Amino acid sequence: MIPPLDARCVGRVCRAFRSSFARPQTHGLTYIAALTLSRLSIILITKNEASNIEACLRSVAFADEIVVVDSGSTDETVEIARRLGARVEVTPDWPGFGPQKNRALALASHPWVLSLDADERVTPELQVEIEAVVRQDGATQAWEIPRLTQFCGQWIHHCGWTPDYVMRLFRRESAQFSQDLVHERLLLAPGQTGRLRSRLLHYSFPTPTHYLRKLEQYSQAWALQRYQAGQRAGVFRATAAAVVAFVRSYFFRLGFLDGAMGFAVCALQAQGAFGKYFVLYCMGRISATKNSLDTGPKDGR
Repeated sequence: MIPPLDARCVGRVCRAFRSSFARPQTHGLTYIAALTLSRLSIILITKNEASNIEACLRSVAFADEIVVVDSGSTDETVEIARRLGARVEVTPDWPGFGPQKNRALALASHPWVLSLDADERVTPELQVEIEAVVRQDGATQAWEIPRLTQFCGQWIHHCGWTPDYVMRLFRRESAQFSQDLVHERLLLAPGQTGRLRSRLLHYSFPTPTHYLRKLEQYSQAWALQRYQAGQRAGVFRATAAAVVAFVRSYFFRLGFLDGAMGFAVCALQAQGAFGKYFVLYCMGRISATKNSLDTGPKDGR
């Protein structure tokens, strides 16, 4: 038989029960964030991003889920991401940026998704705006975020790099990425979109080598995609693209206001414009030469 409880005992039990559900007094914001951000997934695709991945993931530690799809890193990218609590999937192939991001999107399990690159950082101000969007869960299905890019230690405010609005926060069920090998786009179902105010920081090019390496990768992927679609280019087209790119970014987009670094950025943009068309030109030349050899006279004839 259970002995009867006196009034004081009952009072202590009731107070203990109420306190177990009470809102923490010293960590109220943390408590609220835990309640309101249980609907957000972060997705990233990576390869050899050990120098970036930790800072990136720590900037989105407020989210409920982080999904990383890695395409065979040989550094510590995967280990760091897993140590920080991310779900990491390693793929044996590289299908291109669009298809790889769709793989990551397919693994996200929450209604709202924030797509990031490893060299990007969410600021505390941007976190507050993202929290508000997810908490309100309004009619807007996707949000553009202004991105500020750093080049060799200097923030670039012109050159066509700023304002750089990128569509990154969206409802999972209303979006997918295009199948482009490079410069993929977010394809949205019909609906309302909006813009956030706080900036996403982009530490993309700490040295010129990083820019040139990414430029080569993008030029090859861009040219291959155009070549497979039947497009061709000549040297004149490549030269014209370079001139137009420099004039547009340096003069019309006020690159000169960023000083010497602005000139360097605009010159490299011109190099990139020339390079991608020149690679496309070379693909056509190589194909034409091969076809000529295949259809030419055989030995002894």
